[in-house]
This record gives sequence, C-alpha cells and structure tokens, in this order.
Amino acid sequence: MANGGATQVLIAAVPWTMLFIFAHGNMANVKIGVPENYNGIFPWYLAKLHGLPSNYTELVVTGDDEGIFGVDAQFLYALKPLDREKQPSYSLQVSFRTTAQRQGFTVEVCVIDKNDNVPTFIGESMRGSVQLGLLKGIPFMQVEALDRDERGSINAELRFSLMEQTPRIPSSHMFFIDSMSGEVSLTEEGASTLDPEMCGRYKLSVMVKDMAGKANAFFNTGLVTVEVTGNTWASPDPVRLQENLPGPYPIPISQVKWSGSQAEYSLEGEFPEMLFTISREGVIYLNAPLDRETQDQFLINIVVERPDGREIAKPVELRVMVGDANDNRPTFPQAQYHTVVKELAARGTEILTVQAADNDDPKTDNVRIFYRLVGQIPESPRALFRVDPDSGVISVQADSMEGTAPQYTLTITAEDAKGLNSSCTVVVTVQDENNNPPVFSQHEYGPFHIPENAPSGTTVTAVLAGDADVRGGDSWQVNYRLESGNEEEVFTLATDKQTNEVSLVLSKVLDFERESEYILVLSAQNPVALVRGRYGPASTATVSIYVDDVNEGPVLSQSHYEVTVREGEEPGRVIATIRGYDPDSHPIRQDPGSDERRRMAATARRTAVMIRRLNFLSPPCRYSLQGDTKKYFSIGKYSGELKTVQALDREENSTYTMKVIAVDGRNSSLSASTLVTVQILDVNDNSPVLVGDYSWKYLCTPRWEDQALMLASRDSDGPQHGGRLNFSLRSDATVRRNWKLTPINDTHTNLSLNIPYLAPEVYTVPFTISDSSSPPRSTFINLPVTVCPCNVRGNCKIAAKQLQGMPTIQSAVGILLGTFAVIGIILTVVFVRLSYQNPKEPSKNSQETVPLKISI
Repeated sequence: MANGGATQVLIAAVPWTMLFIFAHGNMANVKIGVPENYNGIFPWYLAKLHGLPSNYTELVVTGDDEGIFGVDAQFLYALKPLDREKQPSYSLQVSFRTTAQRQGFTVEVCVIDKNDNVPTFIGESMRGSVQLGLLKGIPFMQVEALDRDERGSINAELRFSLMEQTPRIPSSHMFFIDSMSGEVSLTEEGASTLDPEMCGRYKLSVMVKDMAGKANAFFNTGLVTVEVTGNTWASPDPVRLQENLPGPYPIPISQVKWSGSQAEYSLEGEFPEMLFTISREGVIYLNAPLDRETQDQFLINIVVERPDGREIAKPVELRVMVGDANDNRPTFPQAQYHTVVKELAARGTEILTVQAADNDDPKTDNVRIFYRLVGQIPESPRALFRVDPDSGVISVQADSMEGTAPQYTLTITAEDAKGLNSSCTVVVTVQDENNNPPVFSQHEYGPFHIPENAPSGTTVTAVLAGDADVRGGDSWQVNYRLESGNEEEVFTLATDKQTNEVSLVLSKVLDFERESEYILVLSAQNPVALVRGRYGPASTATVSIYVDDVNEGPVLSQSHYEVTVREGEEPGRVIATIRGYDPDSHPIRQDPGSDERRRMAATARRTAVMIRRLNFLSPPCRYSLQGDTKKYFSIGKYSGELKTVQALDREENSTYTMKVIAVDGRNSSLSASTLVTVQILDVNDNSPVLVGDYSWKYLCTPRWEDQALMLASRDSDGPQHGGRLNFSLRSDATVRRNWKLTPINDTHTNLSLNIPYLAPEVYTVPFTISDSSSPPRSTFINLPVTVCPCNVRGNCKIAAKQLQGMPTIQSAVGILLGTFAVIGIILTVVFVRLSYQNPKEPSKNSQETVPLKISI
C-alpha cells in the first residue's frame, strides 16, 4: 500500500512541478520553479531528474539543512510547503555512484511568489507639510507602502488613491495623489485657494492596493496628515544701485528663499548674460558695473525649481534701479550745421538753434548744458554773432552784415556742470540780397549796320549791364527785355547766364524797302525784386540798327495762277496777266516814331538812298514761258500778258501746266517763277456714237427670257454734255411693237424682242442716241439684227435669210479690197505729216473701238 500511495503522489505531483523546470541537460545543472504555500499531499514530488545513467547507485541530495528535500526513484520531492518570503531559493547537490566513480550536479529550486501579503504603509511617510504658493501638480510629500511579495511582480505592484479629505474647505478637492508613485500635490483649486488661516491642517484618507489595483487585490488604508505652512517666497524689495560702482565684484544685492522642499534658483530677464547671478542659497549678486545710459532699470524674474527642473512656484520679481552719475559729456546730434543769414539782417535776428544732448538722468542737474561761441573764421570783423548760453540760439550781433565775408565758420561748445563738453561747427552763409540794380555802361549803342539779306540767327551786337551783387546769384542775374522798337519781333535776345551778356539776334528776314532803321530800347532787371533802391535810367539803353540795301530779285504777286479757257476760242485772246515787281524800286516806309533828331538823320539817309536809286533805276522785269512744248501759249516780254496761240480742244487735252519766269531787269541771275495751270472748258461739239461690232450677234425666236443685245455708246465731250446718253426707237408702230430698249447705265442699253415670236430673218432696227446737253446732239442708227431659232443651248440653228439689198460674197470681197487701198493711202498721208510735226498724243477720252458706219 505504501508503494501504491507513493506512486499516486508521483503521478499527481510531477506534472505540476515539471511546468517549472527551466533548463537541464545530461549531468548538467537543473533549475526548477516551485510555487510557495503548497497545501496538497506530501511528499510533494517536484521534478524528475533526467540524464542519470542506467547503472547509477547511491542517489543522495545534500545542501538542505532543514531536511525539506529528498530524492526517490529519480524524483526530487519536498516534505513541507515552501515560503518565498522566508527563503526565495534553494541550491541542492544531487550525487550518485557509477562503476567508475561518484558524480553529481546542482539542482536550484526557485520558490515562485504568490500574492499572500497585504501592503502596509510606512509610518514616516504619513506626515507632511505644504507651503503656501506651491503650484499645482508639484509633489510636496510622498506616501510610501511595502508589500512582502516578490518585488517587481504584479503581486507587489502598488496603487494609491485618495479616498477622503478632512476638512473639505475651502474645497473638497484640494489634494491629489499620484496612483503610481504616491506623491501628493495640490490640485488647481488647492493651489489657488490654499490658506493657512482658513485651515492649517488636513487629514487625508489614503488607500493602497497591490496587484496593480485589481479587484481581487489586497488593500490597506491609512490616514495622512498635511500641515499648511506659510512661505518666505515673495518678491524682494526694489534695489537702487549707483552706476559705475567701484567694486570689488561680485556684490550681493538681495536674497530670496523657498522655505519648503529642496529647491534650485535661476534668474531670467533682459540683461547681459552673467551680469546678475544667484547662488544655491538664493543670494543675488551683481557681477559688473552698471551703465544707466545703457539701461536705467532691470526687472529680474527669480525662478524656483525642483532638482528635476519642474517649477515649484510662480517666479518673483526683483526691480533693480540704476542711479545716475555725471559720466556723460553733452554731444551735438551732428558735427556740422549749415545756415543762411541775409546780408541786410538786423541785429538780434535768429539764424539757428543748436541743441546738445546729455545722456545722464534728465531728472538731475547732470544734464544742464551751457553754450559758448569759442571761434569764428574769418575772425574779422569780430562780434558778428552771439549764442545764448542757455537756449543755444545763434543770432546776429552786428548792426548789418552788408559788406562782410560771404561765409563764416563758427565753433560752438556745449558744457555740463561737471565741465564735460563737446563742440560743433556752424557754417553761416551770408545770403546776398538784391540791393543793386543792373546798370549799362553807356546810354546808347550803335548805330550797327546789317545787310537786308542777313539770315535769321545773325548776331547784331552784344551788350552788358553790370550788377554789383554777388556773382552767380539770383540778385546778380539780369533779365533783358526790348521795351520798344521791336513790335514786329524782328529781333530776339539771347542771354549768357554765366556772364550776363545779352546778344541781339536777328529772328526775321529784313527788308530795306520796308524798314531801313530800327531804334530799340533795351531794359535790364533782376529776376528777383529789389529790396532797396529802384531801376533808373541807367538800367535802360538805346540800340540803333541800320539796314543796308541789297539788290533783290523780282517778286511775283502769286505763287500759282489758275486760268480757264473755253475750247475752240479764237487764238490771241489774253487769258491772264502775270504781275511782278522789283522790290528795289519800292519807296522806303516812313518811321513815325522817331524824335526830331532821329527823324532828321533818317530823312537825310533816305534822301541819299533815293538819289542812289535814281542813278541806278532798275529796268522792268522780263517774262518767259517754260514747259509749253507745243507752243500753244505766249507771254508778253514786259507786260506779262498770257495769250493762246491756237484754238484748244478739250478732248485732246483738258489741262495745261507751265512755268512763268520773271528775270530782274538789271541782274539776269536774279529771277522768280510761278506756275500757271490752264483748264479747258468743255463745249458740246461731239455727237454720241455706237461702238462695237454686233454683226455676229443674234436673238432667239421664240423669245428667250432675259436674252438681249447690250449696246454701247460713247460721247467725246465731258460729263456736262455727254454724261448720260439716251437710246430711243424710231417712232414707228411696227418697230416699237417688235423691239424694246432697256437702259443699263449712262452709256449702255439692252435691245431685246418685245413680242414672243418674230420670224427668223435679219432685221434693221432704227433708233437714235442723244446726249444730255441742251439742246442735245443726236445720232441716228440703223442696226442689222439677226433673229433665228435656237437649240436648247441657245445656239442659232439655221443661217438667217439674206437681208434685202445686202452685197453678195463677191461684191463684199471687192468692197474689202477697195477699203484696204483707201486705208493705205490715208496712212501714207498721215506718216508724211508726222514727219513735219510732233505726233499728236492719243486722246485720253477714247473708251471703245472704232464706231460703226452711221447715218446722220
């Protein structure tokens, strides 16, 4: 029975423990896991020992002082439960004997933890204090608990929770506990409402659970006491430091302290790096001299943090104010100033204000500045200027600046109460004022002689009006103007702005016969107003100019003549008179504007000119034609009368253009010319004619719609007489019944059948062509018209019946030969005549071919 029981236990226990065998091998160390607190049947077989040789003997387990383990039939067993908290592992030595020697290996038994311990709080961690001003989420204490189960396993994984807060003022949620770490911190409500006067102590009911807080976990509760304490963490008093402190540095200037848990301090703000520092004890140091002009105060934020870098409380502020020391000299914003003073400025005239700036504290006397004039270049005359010591206003001290140098350079110093100073220069330009009018050096200029054929742009003379003002300025510049004598703008003025010299320039063509003398009154003024004095007689001068006579060519009254002549007029009629004259033979115009002396001089000069002209009186102009190649016209050599030499035909040529040349009677190299255009007026001297050959044309019978013979006519007269030509049938009932004329335009008409059917035959259609003149000219026509039957294509199918009275073929050939002979004779005569005269130009009005034989 004992063996049977042992066998049952072996079967039940081995599978349980085998699950915990981690590694083994033949004769190698073995490691097995065994759960603690086994409450089953003992002996408790833990594992089978593999790899034993088949001939082993004397199997023994050692290393167990308490006699818990044994071995039976290659199975390792335990005789009582194991407790991991008492001993977490056992190292056993298994030995046996073989035929050769005794051998062994190690079996390590690891006790597997079970959740069999309740977590317990550590008493010291159940009391803590919170400082006023602590930020939310910053731990001020840590609740700690222990669990005897295996560390790192889920059995010992603890979770904390806050169950209740007492008292619940001013809020029921003043605190928060971190479930993982047990750190206690203030909530947002707690951080903003914590007040030790309202409540100085809180009791917190806290729970801790193992198994990561699972439902089947062991738990425990405890009471945490939190004391609310005040804090010394507050903004320190402002600090006032004098700039440029002598040291030594660093200099402690203030101190802060966080009265709670361990803290670290740092500084933030707008200041150079390392200018201010703070020690671990919260002492703030100044490490270098301060400069108030660079920065007159500093706002330093003092930050308190935990060692892990988390901010504990809101930063506090330290204000550092920098006191002034008179360490800055007054300075001008610019090294040099430029200003202008008028030369007639009165004493006390302010010309410029200079202002220096001192970077010291404006609330102190360190910035009070005094101004002094310490230098003037040129030095003479002295006492021209002064500067107000308080305001820096520079003004004129002399009675007048007239006659002084054009420019002065002043040196101005600015000095503070300590004697620190700087200087600037002021360049004062004495501005010229227009107190001197321009003056001519003489009252009259001339007389100047200029030929009448002088070209435009010729300079007659140049004069100058001097001005005593400063050269180059507006007061020195002179504007000249011709006050009289130039009403026709014959002359213009050109002023040299560099010298003020004015040139009198010819701008129009002169004519001695029209004006032989010019008396010009020239004035000179400045472009700016005079500030003293006025323009007198010395600012005006008279310029006399004499025009010298030059022999001139003839002048024609018109540059183009247009003449009209009726065609067919008798030759020899005067159709136009060309008018020309010699300018030298015209009298000199009188000058009504001269005074008595000038009038007498001008009269004497004109008398001399007239005597000279009488001695050299020019003969009349001579006229000739140019361009009249056919000699149709003639012109009187001295009269200029233009006549026709032969009758003119408009149909031959409607316009003639020629040039008339007028030559000076004394100098043949001087001449003038004009164009003459002769227009020939039309006369109704031509009858209209029928043009074209209609012998080969026909009309179909029965009548075809829209079939007609288009007849063309022509009139050699102009549009006034031959513009529209009228066709009309003879006043015969049969003719008007059989035929119809339909006008197309002014020169063409359609001839067509007026009845549906007309017997095939050659008919003579009588009609008249008249022009549109009054009375009209007419031509009577007998036109042969062939009428025949036609096929579908409109072609005549049979030859028409010979017209009664028409010639036979033999007679037609004879007539044709006779006609050629007559034409040859006529051509011979024509060529003989052409050899004696110029060929006649073909008529431009010919529009059609030779007309048919007609009866008039």
